[in-house]
Amino acid sequence: MRTVEVLLDEAADAAVRDAWRRLAEAGLPSQARHRSPTNSPHLTLASCAELTAPIRWELAEVAALLPLPVRFTGAVRFERPTSVLAWALDLDTALAALHRRVWEAVASDTPPELLNPFHEPGRWSPHVTLGRTRRAGAFSDRRIPGLLPAPPLSVRLTAVRSYDTETGALEMLAPRP
Repeated sequence: MRTVEVLLDEAADAAVRDAWRRLAEAGLPSQARHRSPTNSPHLTLASCAELTAPIRWELAEVAALLPLPVRFTGAVRFERPTSVLAWALDLDTALAALHRRVWEAVASDTPPELLNPFHEPGRWSPHVTLGRTRRAGAFSDRRIPGLLPAPPLSVRLTAVRSYDTETGALEMLAPRP
């Protein structure tokens, strides 16, 4: 499976890493504990079985739209099969359009049963993960609001990348020359 992700500007990346560090130092689940060299703050837009030529063509067009200003709205928790603590992003018109374009690109050349329904427009909740665990309710700790710094208000999405969940390889997806 391949993800389609966008990276954050340097200041937002540093703020997310600071939040990761604070959670880890408090003994809470944190992405800081994920030691892979591919681990960096990002926003996942979609996933697909493979990056076919038609998908790559559209993603190059998406990459040309960056940087895109967005803003964090605060902390959010998800209880899916895993517990997730994240900073949510405002789903404004520009971010919604960028996401829809990526979704349509991957959906156009991916069997429907391989698409992640959580990434579908209307269901997608834009967020940058701070911590994740299989332990239900892990982020109900009352210390969390005092541990986390306020997220930066002004953020730019700067680059498109894809992560291969089978090989662990990262690929930066550039605009067409």
